[in-house]
Amino acid sequence: MNILLIHQNFPGQFKHLGPALAQRGDRVVVLTRKVKEPTKWRGITILPYTVTGGSTRGIHPWLIDLETKILRGTSCFDAARVLRDKGFTPDVILAHHGWGESLFLKDVWPNARLGLYCELYHRSGRDETAFDPEFPSPTPHRDPLRLRMKNINNRLHEEVMDAGLSPTRFQASTYPDHYQKRITISHDGIDTDTVRPDPAARLALPNGRVMSPTNEVITFVNRNLEPYRGYHVFMRALPELLQQRPQAQVVLLGGDETSYGSKPPDGTSWKDIYLNEVRPRIPDTDWARVHFLGRVPYPTFLSLLQVSTVHVYLTYPFVLSWSLLEAMSAECAIVASDTAPVREAITDGQTGLMVDFFDQAALVESVYALLDAPERRDLLGANARRFVRERYDLKRICLPRQLKWVDDLANVHPIRNPQD
Repeated sequence: MNILLIHQNFPGQFKHLGPALAQRGDRVVVLTRKVKEPTKWRGITILPYTVTGGSTRGIHPWLIDLETKILRGTSCFDAARVLRDKGFTPDVILAHHGWGESLFLKDVWPNARLGLYCELYHRSGRDETAFDPEFPSPTPHRDPLRLRMKNINNRLHEEVMDAGLSPTRFQASTYPDHYQKRITISHDGIDTDTVRPDPAARLALPNGRVMSPTNEVITFVNRNLEPYRGYHVFMRALPELLQQRPQAQVVLLGGDETSYGSKPPDGTSWKDIYLNEVRPRIPDTDWARVHFLGRVPYPTFLSLLQVSTVHVYLTYPFVLSWSLLEAMSAECAIVASDTAPVREAITDGQTGLMVDFFDQAALVESVYALLDAPERRDLLGANARRFVRERYDLKRICLPRQLKWVDDLANVHPIRNPQD
């Protein structure tokens, strides 16, 4: 079978699925902006495409996002036509459509089946636009209009989508009902054979100290340290945590850019804004026990999970981070926010502890309680790993389910472009 993969940041969510398709004998080709020259990776042919054109100055701000997606979509369309003219015809196209690249691919290959990674449909309810009162919308009366425009990309893709894939029930539920009928729920998968507890794990800190599972280590992980993932809540709880636990080392992973939500004021970062807010309340001797590691290689991330005594995961009702399930697979004792889709993974008192996202006192109390309860930590961690092995294991559950999804997709009658 000929398969075309489309992802702005390849491999992204196709990290495991793409190589598995190639390994079983499918011909897999990728179009992405991630590379500059054609290359090979794990049996996959990766081809670059270049975005031509630029954003128009002075247009309505709601059109900027759509114009960007159209630019990517038409550029990918041009690259696809070149690929077609060289003789490549995909039976199946798999795309993360969030950047618009797959908008016009059925115009190139009308008989191809298009499978989309359905990450999120933008909604205008309270949890989507007014979840965090610290960041009120400047124009709440216009939010439904703005989000309707933002969903144009989703709606245009719905016309040509043969099947969809969402990693969680929550993410699938954000889509309209007629969309959901074509969406299969399957997580990308956690390699639980690799992400596992290790009593011999060691984590070197910037000050030269080396942590092991015998140390008291509180961990917090974001791709970028920002409010969408509760960084501000965690930082505001930090002074009391440090005061109550004089032996604890606090380790934070994450960059200082913005992945989700609004950007900080010019010249600042969310990381520094909340660091500077709480720093006056923390004595130098306590601050010496706070360690920002930035972004680290994956083995270092695994070591952090393996030495963690208590791991904190906070998020708005949004896309679920891989890091939560990886922490569970590593048998971390977890304190998490009681938000969707976290509830799909954490059951309070069984696979972790849950607290209200905004309740800093409850966060401190829960972390403190687990630090003093090694047997309970062990029980929660073991339950968490068992849960992930049963529901999210890459090799035994998720990858076979995704491969079946691709095979089922290849056998459906393709939806044609409505204009054809």
